[in-house]
Amino acid sequence: MEARPAEPVPGYFEDETVRALLAKTRPLWALGHAEALMGWDNETYMPRAGAAFRGLAAAEIATLRQRMLLDPELARLLEEAQSKLDSLNVYERGLVRVLSREVRIARSIPPELTWEKARIQPEALAAWREARARGDFARFRPFLERIVDINRRIAEHLGYEGHPYNALLDLYEEGLTVDVMDGVFDTILPESRRVLERVRGDGFYPDSHPLEEAEYDRAAMEEANRRILTLLGFPWERGRLDVSAHPFTIALSVDDVRITTRYEGRDFRRTLTAVIHEFGHALYELQVDRNLAATPLQGGASMGVHESQSRFWENIVGRSPWFARAVKGVLDELLGFTRRYSWLELYRYLNIVRPDTIRVEADELTYNFHIHVRYTIEKALIAGELEAGEAPQVWDDLMEKHLGIRPRSPSEGILQDIHWAMGAMGYFPTYTLGNVIAAQMRRMILERLPDFPERVERLDLAPVREALGEAVHRWGSTLPPQELVERATGEPLNPEHFNEYIRWKYLQLPGELEA
Repeated sequence: MEARPAEPVPGYFEDETVRALLAKTRPLWALGHAEALMGWDNETYMPRAGAAFRGLAAAEIATLRQRMLLDPELARLLEEAQSKLDSLNVYERGLVRVLSREVRIARSIPPELTWEKARIQPEALAAWREARARGDFARFRPFLERIVDINRRIAEHLGYEGHPYNALLDLYEEGLTVDVMDGVFDTILPESRRVLERVRGDGFYPDSHPLEEAEYDRAAMEEANRRILTLLGFPWERGRLDVSAHPFTIALSVDDVRITTRYEGRDFRRTLTAVIHEFGHALYELQVDRNLAATPLQGGASMGVHESQSRFWENIVGRSPWFARAVKGVLDELLGFTRRYSWLELYRYLNIVRPDTIRVEADELTYNFHIHVRYTIEKALIAGELEAGEAPQVWDDLMEKHLGIRPRSPSEGILQDIHWAMGAMGYFPTYTLGNVIAAQMRRMILERLPDFPERVERLDLAPVREALGEAVHRWGSTLPPQELVERATGEPLNPEHFNEYIRWKYLQLPGELEA
């Protein structure tokens, strides 16, 4: 059945072929909406015994979505739109680019492989949770072997130049390659190591703090998280805060974005920084131009760009001395025990620096070493240079090499992350990419809002949200990530800004604060 063109949207989607494409893709958006809701339920409220049938449903939907992307009429409309790219506006060209990329991926991966990946995910997640709780890698190993095999086959079907891992990197970050990531790590890791050595010697940023052991009342912490989200500008009528084993954000639409955190009963910075981090992801989705809603352009440009927004709010705002001053009153009121500490002590607590086995607890100086461990292992697994059964030993050895520590059990090592259980390989490097882009965004914000620190201290954050919305969020996935970063910041990806940022924060700022 021929697609009926959608109504023209002045300045956005006016070309008749593009509007026919939009109409053709609306059911695809609806399936994505359903998949997002199922994914959120998997991690929040689904009974554990429901994993097998949820996996079956997810596999059928993923296969159906792939069939819809391979519809000959969709291919015809795409070919027609590609033939007149020069006459299309930036949004129409973006739509054609994004859809062409999705169709290419769908054509490349056999339906039975799509089904197999979707089918194994819920069972792998259930096995991972059990294995992590017991510290038993053997329980998860057969699932990891299958997931590695599936990803190797996906890479071969997608095709690649150079390293086979490039095919998987591109799935999460359009255009990303091993050469680019190697260059990023080669730039930032030596400087991170140098700054880390100096920080650990000067004593301003502690390697431990009494507040780590302070137990909190969960209801009080939940209220603190909600209060701080409100101060950041989270619109509760368009979002939710729930609990999951691994904090995450999922967008069902521009008016339904859900975040989660976890509560461990002590060391409140863990749940607080997770909430601020997820707020950054949520804000991105909430500030996409509403004219892009329910279209293939609705989501963020890439995982790396998305991570830059969460890292900006978590680290550059949430771990700043100005934010510590701003929210201390809320914490004092609701938790009570923070009254015994000054805002400067609160800041130091939020910025503990020490090598830790757990990635999500890592500070800004050590975090990227955690990602390099995962990046190195994934590259070797996909290239066939490492087998899944050997990965725990390599993991522990790399942690000792980079940070001088070894995990006490697989739960502190190779089993700590959910990503492989979800079938995702090629995802981890986007975290480091996000840190690098966030530092670049910080430079952009300081140029646009020179009084940025004072605004954070006053919690006058609307101009910050608006600046990020204008530069990044409103575009959705209209622009390729490299072009979006360059438009937003005035230069291509530049990891030297991360080095500049950590030198300022860890070597210069302490003297200013003490003065």
